[in-house]
Amino acid sequence: MPSLHPAVIPAETPLARARSLETLEAAYAAWLELRLAQGSARLRWREESLRLEEQGAFLVGAVRAAVGPGPAGPGALAQLDGYVDEAAGRLRAARERLAAEQQEAEAAHERACAELRETLRTRAARYLLQAPPRLRLLPQRVGGGRSVLHLERVGDDDAVLLLRLFTGALPSRYGFLRDECTEDAALPPAPLYAEEGVAAHEVRPDAAALAGRLRAGPEFLPVRGCLPLLVSGPGGVEVLMRFQQRGPVLEAEIAEGAGFRAVLTREEAEHCTGRLLRLQLEGRLRLEVEVG
Repeated sequence: MPSLHPAVIPAETPLARARSLETLEAAYAAWLELRLAQGSARLRWREESLRLEEQGAFLVGAVRAAVGPGPAGPGALAQLDGYVDEAAGRLRAARERLAAEQQEAEAAHERACAELRETLRTRAARYLLQAPPRLRLLPQRVGGGRSVLHLERVGDDDAVLLLRLFTGALPSRYGFLRDECTEDAALPPAPLYAEEGVAAHEVRPDAAALAGRLRAGPEFLPVRGCLPLLVSGPGGVEVLMRFQQRGPVLEAEIAEGAGFRAVLTREEAEHCTGRLLRLQLEGRLRLEVEVG
């Protein structure tokens, strides 16, 4: 059966590229290509479905106009009935073809995405085992027993692995940490992408909503421009922190009210640093703390 939309990208095309290159970037590129292609295909299917509905309405209107207000002989009515039945059959067949094509493509898309998700989990686990990410922590004292914590900027692979270590989730996109695009020049980049269950109006959550999303334990987190983590704070109370992209460094921030602040108390800085040291003791990352 020929496709109504030959431009639909076969799922095997990006999958083959991901299989041939054993990198995180290749797997993420294939996954993004599939999602973009599927979004375009769904738009075309909606347009085609609307076109068929319009054709059906046009046919009904044309028949009514042909009958007209005056009397029509039996032969004319029979001829119109035959025309309507033939046209309706063609439209019905086109709708069935469209539905079958969409169902087949959606199933192939789901299978391909499932394979790529498993590929990403497997590759991330292998990378963490063979080459744990390296971090350089740069504490900056600002007086009054307070400080600012910076991390040297990390590469895209390490950003993926650090999110896995910090939250148990993988990012939904490669290069998420350096994504500084914004839909509104008056606003900073949104901390979430509108995907993986995040609606368009939920891309700018407050601190409590972001913490709730982390605690829900998603497999893939559509985070953008930051590395969130939950830290056991003073008194053992779990608090939300994040390393926010700030040019050449990542700056630690702690949740306060609906937002975040970057100037940390001594205890807050110690607990954040302690979380990183714990991961180093477990052999899951390599940490260097600048002193002096």
